[in-house]
Amino acid sequence: MSASAAPLATTWKLDPSHSTVEFSAKHMMFTTVKGRFTEVEGTITAPNATLDGASVVATMKTASIDTRTEQRDQHLRSADFLDAENFPDVTFKSTKLAGTKEKFSMTGDLTIRGTTRAVTLDVTYEGTGIDPWGNERMGFSASGKIDRREFGLVWNQALEAGGVLVSNDVKIQIDAQVIRG
Repeated sequence: MSASAAPLATTWKLDPSHSTVEFSAKHMMFTTVKGRFTEVEGTITAPNATLDGASVVATMKTASIDTRTEQRDQHLRSADFLDAENFPDVTFKSTKLAGTKEKFSMTGDLTIRGTTRAVTLDVTYEGTGIDPWGNERMGFSASGKIDRREFGLVWNQALEAGGVLVSNDVKIQIDAQVIRG
């Protein structure tokens, strides 16, 4: 007599060379500046072959921030913003997924500079396929917005004509490809 086996958990690893974690903020109230983290890792763990009940964990290295301007990147790594020396990681851990496979919301705990807040991302499933080496891959895009002040990122400078140098709202855009493994 044999007992039926419990479904095996499915793990998907982020492919950083085919994924981007980007952000944008307004500079001087009228120009959008974009940046990204070049060092990211992440895992999706599902209790079965589908993504029902899945959990997501992701880490971005703060020292890897890249806005294509080294002076700005150094300032963003400084204690005025991310404080990369004392807080080397930005992390996200999902707590809830709701919706359909094609479009869903993912709520989770985002930690920046040691401060954790719940954020919700709107996620779109982009598809699944087998690569030339036989690996199963999936793609997702996600977007959301945070108020950087809620994470202790309060540095700013008032402008002579009114307004501030850096917007408080930061938009997040993620394009992720994961490999089953």
